[in-house]
Amino acid sequence: MSKVYLVGAGPGDAELITVKGMRCIEEADVILYDRLVNQELLAYARPDAQLIYCGKLPNYHTMKQETINHFIVQFASEGKIVTRLKGGDPFIFGRGAEEAAACKEKGIQYEVIPGITSGIAAPAYAGIPVTHRELSQSYAIVTGHTKDNEQEDIQWEALAKGVDTLAIYMGVGNLPYITEQLKKHGKPSSTPVALVHWGTTESQRTVTGTLDTIVEVTKRERIENPSMIVVGEVVKLREELKWFEDRINSEITALVQ
Repeated sequence: MSKVYLVGAGPGDAELITVKGMRCIEEADVILYDRLVNQELLAYARPDAQLIYCGKLPNYHTMKQETINHFIVQFASEGKIVTRLKGGDPFIFGRGAEEAAACKEKGIQYEVIPGITSGIAAPAYAGIPVTHRELSQSYAIVTGHTKDNEQEDIQWEALAKGVDTLAIYMGVGNLPYITEQLKKHGKPSSTPVALVHWGTTESQRTVTGTLDTIVEVTKRERIENPSMIVVGEVVKLREELKWFEDRINSEITALVQ
């Protein structure tokens, strides 16, 4: 019986996929996967499964969303089990709702398998808890790249004044604008900021600064997408809690010795 699984593959570390998400990979006749999906996961697909790359780069789409929707519906209509494998969580800036709507419109059975989103996982791997009893009672995830660049749709004043910790997705290209908006609407210029590049993977790099300095730090360190921007006092905990990068550095040191 045909079915579509909209699966969150997690933030990058292959072991962070859910048990249910892994089962959907193993059972699929067709897997459509994104650029940020760890391709180690594809090794668990059946040998006869059809693998289709749907990856997207900033300002360049290998496959348009409408085309992806069409393929999902087409393969399912042929009686196949389709796994749409997406980085992070399918309903957090993943356009999974559009794919679910395409299935619903055609009467195709589908299921959403949540995944660990990078807005939580990347900070955690960088030693930054997004909530903390003393430093952060509230947390929000925000897109740094809106449809048609309609940045004014974002409620910057509410975010600046009402939320302790912000996790901003896809925002490196708009970092100067983001920092200026947060300062303009009341966030202190001394507020700590971190950028976590390729979070949860062995390529992870983290840089820190403040709303006043992070743009220059990012340019100097040549940090690009994919990166998670974390804004808030919890960033101060990184030096004490940066377990993942410390572990990688220890492993490298042991190999050299």
